[in-house]
Amino acid sequence: MKTHTSFEGQYEFVGKAKTWSLIGIVVGLVVILGGFLTGQAERTFANLLLMGYYFTCVCMAGVFFCAVQYVAQAGWSASVLRIPQAFAKTLPIAAVVLIAIVGAGLFITHEGVNEEGHAATVPYLYKLWAIKGVAEVGNENYDHLIAGKSSFLNVPFFLIRLVLFLGCYAWFGNLLIKYSTNEDEIGGMSNYEKSFKMSCIFLVIFGFTTPIFAFDVIMSIEAHWFSTMFGWYNFAAMWVSGLAVMTLTIIQLRKAGYLSWITEDHLHNLGIFMFAFSIFWTYVWFAQFLLIYYANLPEETVYFYKRWEPEYKPWFWINIVLNFVAPLLVLMMRDSKRFTGILQTVAIILIVGHWLDYYMMIMPGALHGGHGAEHHEAHWYTQITWIEIGTFAGFAGLFTFTMLTSLTKFKSLIAKNHPFLQESLHHHI
Repeated sequence: MKTHTSFEGQYEFVGKAKTWSLIGIVVGLVVILGGFLTGQAERTFANLLLMGYYFTCVCMAGVFFCAVQYVAQAGWSASVLRIPQAFAKTLPIAAVVLIAIVGAGLFITHEGVNEEGHAATVPYLYKLWAIKGVAEVGNENYDHLIAGKSSFLNVPFFLIRLVLFLGCYAWFGNLLIKYSTNEDEIGGMSNYEKSFKMSCIFLVIFGFTTPIFAFDVIMSIEAHWFSTMFGWYNFAAMWVSGLAVMTLTIIQLRKAGYLSWITEDHLHNLGIFMFAFSIFWTYVWFAQFLLIYYANLPEETVYFYKRWEPEYKPWFWINIVLNFVAPLLVLMMRDSKRFTGILQTVAIILIVGHWLDYYMMIMPGALHGGHGAEHHEAHWYTQITWIEIGTFAGFAGLFTFTMLTSLTKFKSLIAKNHPFLQESLHHHI
């Protein structure tokens, strides 16, 4: 391995990181298989959707981070771009995994109950709108609310949107990586200018399609309910969780002897981002909650009513503690954003916190839709089971393995000919 005081050193994916990521993948596979074999297929599918969505959102955040830095013409981040680029490089894998999970959840069916509580053949995911006959007048599964949305919420159009959105994000991510690595080879400003232009286009597309992506994958689980703020709430969660994973990755790589040029000033910037957008996440979360609570309209409050049932209400408030109170109280101080140990702890809290955030978005609808058999059968502290923990471990291992493998493909861990590199290397705040 070359010295890491040089820009020529490549990352070598060996040792404990590789071992533990593979162990995580094996644990995840065993737990997922165990979930299906023990008759808990519905919970297993819900967890697969949760972690597939989380995995994909973190990778999308890598593309978004790169694009924002180019459009803002930011100098401080030039020396850290390889990490979000590795996330972007992993996005095609995450996209395929998520599409496979969604496709399986739509097409694999089981004997359950429809919204009226009658026996029916229902899919494991999106049971409200993907059940057969839901838009056919006279069918026992007919639902007039879903029928009114059927031109948008139907399986072919749903899957087409999902593939197009994720394919588009992955394509832009690949372009930004290509321009950056070309810049390393030939220098000059041409590739940077291309990166700037494509980032501008990407951010416009991303801004308009990300809310629809969240509406499709998550909100349509409870298709009777609708919130125009839900897309931005999901965007905030995606961005904060992506920043947290990025920060944790950089800290761990520095501990392993890489990225020696990244200083506490760069970490300070990442800490500011995590702090600021945790506040933004809370603003959107609370604005959505307060408007629905104050209006007290049955068609809106049904969403939060489920989450105020005894088996979920404590997790509802723990979500706020992890994702708002903890980063607010800790990262408010300047020194805490510059101390590696504290920043690492907050990043881990936010990673777990936004897993819980996605859990609260998905599980009450996915497990207790209609007259689900599991409703009111568990205490709040037993709602997170071995399936949740094992699936999380599996996807954490999968992300670590694929992302760090992608990182090894870069000839250098720094964008050597980035026009703002010197500004980044001498960054001080």
